[in-house]
Amino acid sequence: MYKVFVNEKPLFLTNKIEKETNFKFYLLETVNIPKVISELFLNKIQSAYLYHSDEKLIMKTLKSKIPVAKAGGGLVFNANGEVLFIFRNGKWDLPKGGIEKDETIENAAMREVEEETGVSGLKITEKLQKTYHVFKRNGVFKLKITYWFKMQTNFTGKTCPQEKEGISKAVWLKPSEIEAALGNSYENIKLLFETEHANVSIEK
Repeated sequence: MYKVFVNEKPLFLTNKIEKETNFKFYLLETVNIPKVISELFLNKIQSAYLYHSDEKLIMKTLKSKIPVAKAGGGLVFNANGEVLFIFRNGKWDLPKGGIEKDETIENAAMREVEEETGVSGLKITEKLQKTYHVFKRNGVFKLKITYWFKMQTNFTGKTCPQEKEGISKAVWLKPSEIEAALGNSYENIKLLFETEHANVSIEK
């Protein structure tokens, strides 16, 4: 099952029949995707399930119905075990950005981390999960697929938040500080810290 966030509300892609209770259930092959997305954006519904019998074709079918934008991002650790966060548009986030022509996803992820935070000397140590959310640009809904990588750096210099991208802070947060930051973050970012692959010990 895939989870796509629309205005922080979940759109589930599944190959299992669910008994409808407090959510809407649609057939992925015939659903009017822009209509469902609009209802989620406008808070007319709080969640929805899109059903397709073949799990292998679920995401392919969705991508045939909505334009796709790809991005790369980093869950970056320093030598002290702290995690690199940015503060943008009033929320805590992780550095990420679009992939340029002829650029690998890995290189895009490291370039975006360095551009948005000023942190260099990055090394990818692990491939993490992809996250999905829908955004609207020029009146068109698009599916953003973000490829995440766990990274390590020995960088000890001063961070430099990319202000032209609306980033006001780029800071290293201790494990004891991460939970509070996630309380003012995005659902996709929270997913990265829920997975065992992140290996982040959040102190409560």
